[in-house]
Amino acid sequence: MRTYTTFSTLRTPQTEVIPLEDQVENNAGGFVYKLDDFKALERFLVLGSEGGTYYVDERNLTKENALRTMRAIQLDGKRAVDLIVAVSDAGRAPKNDPAIFALALAAAAKDPATRSYALLMLPRVCRIPTHLFHFMTYVKQFRGVGRGLKRALGDWYNEMPVEKLAYEVVKYQSRDGWSNADVLRLSHPKTADPIRNAVYKWIVDGWQLEWTPDTLPPVVGAFERCKIVKDVTREIKEFNLSREMLPTESLTRPEVWEALLDKMPMTAMIRNLGNMSKCGLLKPLGDASRLIVDRLHDAEVIKKARIHPIAVLIAMRTYASGKGMKGKGEWPVIPAVVDALDDAFYLAFEQMEPTGKRLLFGIDMSGSMLGSRYPGGYISDLPCGISPAEGAAAMAMACIKLEKEYYVMGFAAEFRDLGLTSKMRLDEAVARTQTRTFGRTDCSLPMQYATQNKLEVDGFIVITDNETYAGSVHPSQALKQYRQKSGIDAKEVIIGMTSTLFSIADPNDPRTLDVAGFDASVPAVIGEFLGK
Repeated sequence: MRTYTTFSTLRTPQTEVIPLEDQVENNAGGFVYKLDDFKALERFLVLGSEGGTYYVDERNLTKENALRTMRAIQLDGKRAVDLIVAVSDAGRAPKNDPAIFALALAAAAKDPATRSYALLMLPRVCRIPTHLFHFMTYVKQFRGVGRGLKRALGDWYNEMPVEKLAYEVVKYQSRDGWSNADVLRLSHPKTADPIRNAVYKWIVDGWQLEWTPDTLPPVVGAFERCKIVKDVTREIKEFNLSREMLPTESLTRPEVWEALLDKMPMTAMIRNLGNMSKCGLLKPLGDASRLIVDRLHDAEVIKKARIHPIAVLIAMRTYASGKGMKGKGEWPVIPAVVDALDDAFYLAFEQMEPTGKRLLFGIDMSGSMLGSRYPGGYISDLPCGISPAEGAAAMAMACIKLEKEYYVMGFAAEFRDLGLTSKMRLDEAVARTQTRTFGRTDCSLPMQYATQNKLEVDGFIVITDNETYAGSVHPSQALKQYRQKSGIDAKEVIIGMTSTLFSIADPNDPRTLDVAGFDASVPAVIGEFLGK
């Protein structure tokens, strides 16, 4: 009899395929569901492959995602490009590089219509010269510089309003071995506008002695004067110069940062909090500190700036530490600014409404979630990062902020109560992931725990890298068993925190949703799905 009790369609070890299911092996040796090519592309666009994962190094993870991106482009080039533009334009990703890389792949597609459409969308994805320089680096890995690409590059410069163009090329002059002069020499844009032509000549040949103040947009003259005058504050205030336009030696003076702060964009402001404290501008109860706190509490300003929640989280973590990455500089920490960053994190999300549902959150705290880095951008040009587990805790906090009935658990090989509440400070909640349970990963535990303890759950939200392998039952089977035993037709949301090409979410279950990573729309998407 024992021979025939070893096979079950209700309980299958995660190291085996569920009978008759189309599953693939993940990097940990468990079996999960393969993402379709467009879902894989979306996850890559949001999460990127920078830093790799616990199991896959950066180069191989990039290769896997590039191949799947190429497949999506082959299947439907316009749909792929539209997805690239949508993710980039909405600011869903903490970094724009994956979208730029994917657009470069589309611009090198075999299909001429896809190539043309990708190049037409170039200004929607590459919005500043730095993006354009990244694009040039990537696209030359896949194709030559033909007439179509030269025309698209020329149009990028020609179609931008000349005042805005002047500001952008002064602010972003070179990066990654490329400069505006290099791109102009390559593309040879033609224009009858004498001011635009003068901007092009300044980019390529520098300032000409015969020029008058009316020859170029005023920002160019202000930039040139800052090279020779001692007091740059007047130029900053009159022409709205940014930090990148100033001589490095001027950035140690508080009066310079005070002038910059007046019109400083939100993202630049949170990136430079340490610099402003270090130079002495930010002080307890000071005017500059008060101004920053007020801005960080202004929902409209944050929304207009399209600032990513991850950027706020990393800014808070970095500033509160009182020192830069790799020991580069220390500063006094203003507690009111840290508190304001905590509040700004939640304001960075789209408008959220409480679901009114009973929610159980499961945060994967296995070694693979704690041992890799979530893509996070830069603070004061220094790379910063958080682990996927820390990002998962922050994501959970954003989701429970308005909820009344919720429970947040951490798991690896066993359950652990994280004790998170909606009233908790964000940095304290994130620190709860540092308990480092490690151990084997079993993503079925949230559903099994609810079943065993007879919890009434309307929605399971599991935040994971999908590298599950240790359980005696698959997560999708555990969910079905919970539904059967509880009588509750519970929904499930899986939030993938790394750009792996698979998920524990059953694609054939209409009451299960797979979400790509951490972005400002996630809590609202979850709320809409669970509220139906």
